[in-house]
Amino acid sequence: MFKCICGFLQPTSGKVFVQGKQIGKDVDFPQDLGLIIETPGFLPQLSGLRNLEILASLKRRIGLKEVASVIRRVGLDPLSTKPVGKYSLGMRQRLGIAQAIMEDPSLLILDEPMNGLDKHGVAEMRALFQSLATDGRTILLASHNIADIDALCDTVCEMDAGVMTMIREERV
Repeated sequence: MFKCICGFLQPTSGKVFVQGKQIGKDVDFPQDLGLIIETPGFLPQLSGLRNLEILASLKRRIGLKEVASVIRRVGLDPLSTKPVGKYSLGMRQRLGIAQAIMEDPSLLILDEPMNGLDKHGVAEMRALFQSLATDGRTILLASHNIADIDALCDTVCEMDAGVMTMIREERV
C-alpha cells in the first residue's frame, strides 16, 4: 500500500489520491511527502551530514543549517565525520528518519521506523512522531510492535493478504 501511495507500484484495482491528486495520472510522486520504506540507503563512505546534504540539494528547499538541525533532532551528531557505513543499525535508522522529516513534509510514510532502535531510541522517536503529529503532519506508520501502534496511532488498520481491515478508528 505504501509503495502505491508513493507511486512506486500501481494498484491492481482502484486509484490512489494524495492531496487531491491521482498518483500515476496527475503526479508520479506526491510533492510534500517524507518516507522511510524498508532499509534506508545511503552512500556508506560519506558522513550522515554529507549524505543528507546531497539529498537536500536535489530540491533545494533546505540548506546545511536545517540539515544539521534535523540530524540533532533525531539524536545524532551532525559534526561527526564517521562514515555511514560504520553506523550501527539504530544510527542508520535515525538518519533515515532525519531524511524523511528534513524538508518538513505534511505527509510521512514510516515503515517499521523503530527497527534497530534501543529502548531509549524508541522513546525518543515516539516523542518526535507525536510532536510532528501535534504540529499537523499526517503520519502513516507500519509496525509489528503493538506498543508502538497503541502509543502513536489514532486509526489502526490491518493488512492481510492485500486486504485492509479497520481495527480502530479513533484513539479513546
